Amino acid sequence: MWRRKRILVTGGAGFLGSHLCERLLEEGNDVLCVDNFFTGTKDNIVHLLDKPHFELMRHDVTFPLYLEVDEIYNLACPASPIHYQHDPVQTTKTSVHGAINMLGLAKRVGAKIFQASTSEVYGDPEVHPQTEDYRGNVNPIGPRACYDEGKRCAETLFFDYHRQHELEIKVARIFNTYGPRMHPQDGRVVSNFIIQALQGEDITIYGNGEQTRSFCFYTDLIEGFIRLMATDKSVSGPMNLGNPYEITIRELAERVIEMTGAKSKLIFKDLPADDPLQRKPDITFARNTLGWEPTVTLEAGLGSTIDYFRNLIAQHG
Repeated sequence: MWRRKRILVTGGAGFLGSHLCERLLEEGNDVLCVDNFFTGTKDNIVHLLDKPHFELMRHDVTFPLYLEVDEIYNLACPASPIHYQHDPVQTTKTSVHGAINMLGLAKRVGAKIFQASTSEVYGDPEVHPQTEDYRGNVNPIGPRACYDEGKRCAETLFFDYHRQHELEIKVARIFNTYGPRMHPQDGRVVSNFIIQALQGEDITIYGNGEQTRSFCFYTDLIEGFIRLMATDKSVSGPMNLGNPYEITIRELAERVIEMTGAKSKLIFKDLPADDPLQRKPDITFARNTLGWEPTVTLEAGLGSTIDYFRNLIAQHG
């Protein structure tokens, strides 16, 4: 007899988690959103609260959770430098203890489990673009290490549970993603630039602006999540998910100024420690395995994100 899949999303009130919860509900699943609201917000999921197949639980994944579920998407972790450096010990705990607790839950109930890993596992890369077999160039004692090494350790745990307990795992390495519901104070370049431009402020660039990033719109990324989770047991990852279209930070700032009609000037400040100079995914593995690649152009994605922040500023000032 058919029954709905019961799916747990940790970090489900965050930027990506809330969009994932929405998509999973649309596909007819029972969705349990777990969040401790450190960076997530109820505003992201308030429109889901009256849906009969959606449930919200306030919980910190560094503590065990006892539930009956079929699938787990582990997205819980602050993901921007401002947030993950605010309490670096807690960031490492969230990545490591959170992974142990979610893997323990998956093992107990026989659930398939997805780990939202990150391109930060590559550090400041010495190969370009980054392929999944590149082992990274990470400073283990730097200010970003709580996140970089926490996520690397989480991947280790996932693959050890897979080998030792035959757990079905899916590990995605997420490259820069943007879109509506980004946290306005997360310090990431897309939200920073848009908010500065909309408020008529000058735009702050760290470094000379020649460092590159590749930006993926959230709808493309969520599609990648769903497709990776649907693969058979032979596919565990890690798999790069991101947009291979590369742009300099300076070009991004100029694009935002143009699209918002702002009169902002560019202000240059020192580059933070261990900030990667290049970031671009090689998505050959995802393309070949999932038939996946991003379809939303930077212009379309930025337009949608600018509209979101414009409305947010109008509501809250």
